[in-house]
Amino acid sequence: MLATGLIAIDATILATAVTSVTEDLGSFSSFPWLFSVYLLATAVSVPIWSKLSDVVGRKPMLLAGIALFLLGSILCGAAPTMMTLIVFRAVQGLGGGAIMPISITVAGDIYTIAERAKAQGYLASVWAISSVLGPTLGGVFSQFVSWRWIFFVNIPIALLAGFLVMRGYHEKAARTQHRIDYAGAAVLTLGLTALLLGLLEGGTAWPWASWQSAVAFGAAAVALVAFVLIERRAAEPVLPLWVLGRRLLLTTTLISAGVGIVVTGLTSFVPNYLERSAGAAPLVAGLAVAALTLGWPLAASNAGRLYLRVGFRPTALVGCALALLGAVLLAVTAPLASIALVAVASLIVGLGLGLVATPTLIAAQSSVGYGDRGVVTGTNVFARSVGSAVGVAVFGAIANGVLASQAGRPIGVATIAATQAVFLGTIAAGVLALAVAVVMPQVRPDGSVVTRTPAAVSPEPV
Repeated sequence: MLATGLIAIDATILATAVTSVTEDLGSFSSFPWLFSVYLLATAVSVPIWSKLSDVVGRKPMLLAGIALFLLGSILCGAAPTMMTLIVFRAVQGLGGGAIMPISITVAGDIYTIAERAKAQGYLASVWAISSVLGPTLGGVFSQFVSWRWIFFVNIPIALLAGFLVMRGYHEKAARTQHRIDYAGAAVLTLGLTALLLGLLEGGTAWPWASWQSAVAFGAAAVALVAFVLIERRAAEPVLPLWVLGRRLLLTTTLISAGVGIVVTGLTSFVPNYLERSAGAAPLVAGLAVAALTLGWPLAASNAGRLYLRVGFRPTALVGCALALLGAVLLAVTAPLASIALVAVASLIVGLGLGLVATPTLIAAQSSVGYGDRGVVTGTNVFARSVGSAVGVAVFGAIANGVLASQAGRPIGVATIAATQAVFLGTIAAGVLALAVAVVMPQVRPDGSVVTRTPAAVSPEPV
C-alpha cells in the first residue's frame, strides 16, 4: 500500500504545480513532456519488470523499483532546467514501471478471487487518500513553499515502503528460469519515443508537414513493425503476442489503454484549465480534479460485490457508461469554467473508471496461473501506460494547436478552447472503450468464459 502510494500521489501532485514549474523553469509548450516521458518510461519498462518478477521474484524487483523511484524523485527536486527535469522524470518512470504492476501482481498471488476484491479495496483506499493528499500537497508546496517539494515528499514514503517490504513480505512460490527479451524492449522504446516526439513537437518545434515529422512518424512505424517481428521469434517475448490472441485478454488490454487515455487527459489538463480560465488557486484546482481520483477507488473498492454477482462484463459496461457521461458533462460545460461543475463531472468519471479498471484486470488475472500472471498483469498495466503516454501527447498536440489558433485572444478564452478540444478527445476514447467492453467475453468468477457450447464441451480458452 505504501509503495502504491508513491505512484498514487505522483499521479495528482505534479498537475497542480505545472504553472509554478513553467513560471520558474520556462518552456510552457514543453510541459506535456513532464507527463509523457514519465509515462513512456513506465510503459516500456513494465513488461521487463513483470518478466523479471517471474524470474528473480516479486520482492527484489519491487524493492529495485522503489529505489529507482526514490532516486528519480531526488533528482527531479534538484533539477535546474526544464530539460533536466524531463530527463529525471524518465528515471522516476522507470521506477514506477516496477511498482505499479508488481504491487498488483502480489495481490493476485496471495489472495483468492473472492478475497482479491477486498484486497483491491485496501489498495484503492490508497488512491482515495492520495487523491486528496496529492493535490493538497501540490497546491500548498507550489503556492507557499516551492514546487520542488512535490518530489522531495517522496523520500520518507519510499524509505518506509522499502523497509516494510523487506521486513514483511516473504515469497514462497517456486520460480523457473526465463529469458529476457531485451531486443524487443529496446525496439519498443525507440518506436514509442519516436511516436511521442512526433506528436509533441509537431506543430510546435516544426510544422506538421515537414521532414522532421515524416522522420519521426516513419521511424515509429518501422520500429513498431520490427517489434512485432522480433516478438514472433523471441523465445520469451517481452510482450507475448499470445496475450493479444485471446479475446478476453485482448479486450481487457484495449479497455485498459482507453482508461489510461481518459484519466491522463483529465488529470494533466484540468488543473491548468481551472487556474488560467477560472482564476483558481493551485490548491483549489488540484482538489477539483482530485474528485476523479477519489471516485475511482470508491467505486473500485465496491466493484467486487458487483462483479461477483453480475459478472465482469456488465460491471465494465456500467463503468464505461458512467465515465463517458462525466466526459460529456466536462465538454459541454467547459465554457462556463466552473470549479464545482468540473469537480462533479470528474467524480462521475472517476466512479466509472473504478468500475472498469479493477474488474477487467481481475478478469484477466483469473484466466491464467502464477507463471503467467506477472506477464498478463504487466501487459494490462503496459497498455494503460501507453494509452496515457500517447493520450497526453495527442492531447498536448491538440491543445498547442488550438492555443496557436487563438493567438491574440485573452489567455483564459484560449485555454477554454484548448481544454474543450481535449475533453472531446476523452469522449472519443470513452466511446471506443465502451465499444470494446460490449464485445468482451462474459467471464465467470473462476476465470472461465461463458459460452453457448453444451455442458459436455470444454469452455473455450481465455
